[in-house]
Amino acid sequence: MVAGPNRWWGVAERGGTGRVEAFSDGVFAIAITLLVLDLVVPTRREAAELGLAHALAREWPAYFAYLVSFLIIGIIWVNHHTVFDKVRLVDRPVLFANLGLLLVVSLIPFPTRLLAEYLTAGADSHVAAAVYSATMLAMGIAYAILWLALTRDARLLHEGVDPRAGRKALRRFGLGNVFYLATIGLSFVNATVTLAVHAALAIYYCFDQLPMVAAAERAPRTDGARRAAAGPQDAG
Repeated sequence: MVAGPNRWWGVAERGGTGRVEAFSDGVFAIAITLLVLDLVVPTRREAAELGLAHALAREWPAYFAYLVSFLIIGIIWVNHHTVFDKVRLVDRPVLFANLGLLLVVSLIPFPTRLLAEYLTAGADSHVAAAVYSATMLAMGIAYAILWLALTRDARLLHEGVDPRAGRKALRRFGLGNVFYLATIGLSFVNATVTLAVHAALAIYYCFDQLPMVAAAERAPRTDGARRAAAGPQDAG
């Protein structure tokens, strides 16, 4: 255990973020692989009746949902990797916040399949799109909670990373949550357009929404601030 505010939480000083990233990568890999299982090969009977090309074309909702969800999970993974590049230690709040994000990520194949199945099903398409949108909103909130857990203590971050700048950048990052909330309402207007908006939001998150400020760009720290950022293992 560590003295100070983190003694009740237990900072993982040994091993750093390696185990967290490895476990997270495994969840991302499984979730993104499960998506392809929902792509159905037309039966020979369907191909004989409609022609294989037409039978494949009828499955366009599944292809569309797959591509959007693959893009979303892939970008979540990229941003997760970018975030943890700036982290040197994790504690229990961070671990639980990370589990919250992984909970939502592992859930994404379900609303993807649901929306693929009901995208052209009239009134039911609206419910399916709303479930998909609500899942994406939960994902955005979980990501924000993870980032807040990481930036609440400068000792968790590498030297040269400014947690205050990161928390300010969270406003821009969190802007997507407003749109995710709006897509729940849009789901009851047009499910296909809703899915297209999720694709656009995924592209928005392709760009780093959590830029950091290097230590050289910040005002010089006091000795006390340096010791706090260095962490208890460097004190003395």
